[in-house]
Amino acid sequence: MIRPLVVLAALLICAASAGAQARTVTAPAGSDSLASVPTLTAMVGRGASELAPVVERFTSDLSSMNRRYDATDSPTQRRRMREFYSAWSNRLREVDFDRLSEDGRVDYVLLANYLKHQLVLMDRQDKLRSETAILLPFADKLLALQDSRRNLATIDSRAASSTLAAVATQVDSLRALFEAPPARADSAASKTARPRPSAPKVSKTVANRGADNLDQIRAVVGTWYKYYDGYDPLFTWWAKDPYKRLDESLTRYAKTLRERVVGFKPKESQTASGTPATGRGGDTAGANEGPIIGDPIGRQGLDEDLRYEMIPYTPEELIAIAEREYEFSLSEMKKASRAMGFGDNWKAAMEKVKNSYVEPGKQPDLIRDLARQAEAFFDQHDWVTIPQLAREDWRMEMMSPERQRVAPFFLGGESILVSYPTADMTEEEKLMSLRGNNPHFSHATVFHELNPGHHLQGFMSARYNSHRRLFSTPFWSEGQSLYWEMFLWDHGFDATPEDRVGALFWRMHRSARIIFSLGFHLGKMTPDQAIQFLVDTVNFERANAEGEVRRSFNGNYPPLYQIGYMIGGLELRALHKELVDSGKMTDRAFHDAVLQGGPMPIAMVRARLMNGTLKRDGPAPWKFGGALPPAVPAPSG
Repeated sequence: MIRPLVVLAALLICAASAGAQARTVTAPAGSDSLASVPTLTAMVGRGASELAPVVERFTSDLSSMNRRYDATDSPTQRRRMREFYSAWSNRLREVDFDRLSEDGRVDYVLLANYLKHQLVLMDRQDKLRSETAILLPFADKLLALQDSRRNLATIDSRAASSTLAAVATQVDSLRALFEAPPARADSAASKTARPRPSAPKVSKTVANRGADNLDQIRAVVGTWYKYYDGYDPLFTWWAKDPYKRLDESLTRYAKTLRERVVGFKPKESQTASGTPATGRGGDTAGANEGPIIGDPIGRQGLDEDLRYEMIPYTPEELIAIAEREYEFSLSEMKKASRAMGFGDNWKAAMEKVKNSYVEPGKQPDLIRDLARQAEAFFDQHDWVTIPQLAREDWRMEMMSPERQRVAPFFLGGESILVSYPTADMTEEEKLMSLRGNNPHFSHATVFHELNPGHHLQGFMSARYNSHRRLFSTPFWSEGQSLYWEMFLWDHGFDATPEDRVGALFWRMHRSARIIFSLGFHLGKMTPDQAIQFLVDTVNFERANAEGEVRRSFNGNYPPLYQIGYMIGGLELRALHKELVDSGKMTDRAFHDAVLQGGPMPIAMVRARLMNGTLKRDGPAPWKFGGALPPAVPAPSG
């Protein structure tokens, strides 16, 4: 299981931000060297949380633990990580909460919440492991080899060789059960022969998880073997052949599970097999092919994760909020459609917008121009600080065709990754990419990825309260970028009907993400239904819809990642109403404070900015969603 910390740390590549210094305007790089350096007198003596060193120490200790206990899910790793989180929780309770400053209290609550959630996730992983144990009864034995190496124990080469050989035999026996043809009940031999062992009965989800675990175990054993191979001649003499056989056995077993139980085609299972290569946000090389399976966490898991994010709503209430937001977007979409001459046929209007794509090779120029347009729009107002260096240091790269299968639209942060057709794509793939990345769709999202979105978030997270990067959450990062989309909509940035169609496409998309992702984790929507849902309700290109759903369920995203966009945006929108619309803060003070405070659940942003409201057990429940639509009664009978 991929740790949330790893995934959330990957999100910070998507970030960026500004500081409490004099506001600058866009200028050619190098025209004023002082413009890229903050006013240092404003930084001298800047207050900091008393617990910042505590969080920094915990983060460093956690990194050490993860490096030391690198046989993920081994018996020793599980025990030591549970002890580690529990010990830190006990130590934290020794701190006198009442004597802390407001920022110190914020860090106390954030760290306590983080530690509690890590133990919850370990309990969840125990349950998942119990489901796959019937497929992987040898897992602990193999993972213990790496633990023994990390303990600096002198290896018994002959015993290690025997372990490898015995496990290889066990793996082959398990695989044979899945590959054996079903026995004929009417044959004479079947009536007299002793009953043949049958393959374990597991779901596609469990089999897929088991195959992924096999890949991870194989990688750990490979690391263990390479440490000794050649450097210890006696080890190589004993273990070379048993290791080769075991490696082949694990690979074949994972392939069999994927093909015989999960439903991969032979070529797809070969792509999926092996150690996954993880990219930004958890995109996985092996997740580009084959069926979309995912691993739903159920109601209990959703409730636990919502508690961690300090969201006081049930999944059904969040779906109702998403449906309300979708209805708003649909109404506005029809208005834009009428302005374009298509009446209420908004899908026809969107078809025209999709076909406005620029010719191949011109997309980088479009992205550059849209980024500068957004920065110029912000320069006309006093909404947020965008330092000169934050305008200067972002870069542009092209996205690989393989990655575009799971990320059909461009990504951003420190660099913006442009998704556009390459010469070796099929004609259908080229058209999907061209149409899905048209100028009007891009108009509403370039600033989401760059300034004042993810790039500015990361810029700030590296410079203000950087210790809080541990507490990264999509509700802060993706929610903040989505908040800017809504904010600029309110302030007339989307001036033409075509640009409004582009902006509303994304807004409908974010509503749909809540509905299909929560529906999936509740067991009420399959991946195929989610794809069709995106096609029907948002007018997705089918290939792009498949890529979106594959990215959501086959990648390594946390279960609540996809709802973080709209829900986080709505939280910030409600907080803006409380603090800015009421006259308590200016737009610039509010937006700078959100960025400078660092990543955290939005309820904690609220507690920090309201000052004096935070208790040891966290902020009071905050119903940011306003009046909810009436619940649909369950069918009788």
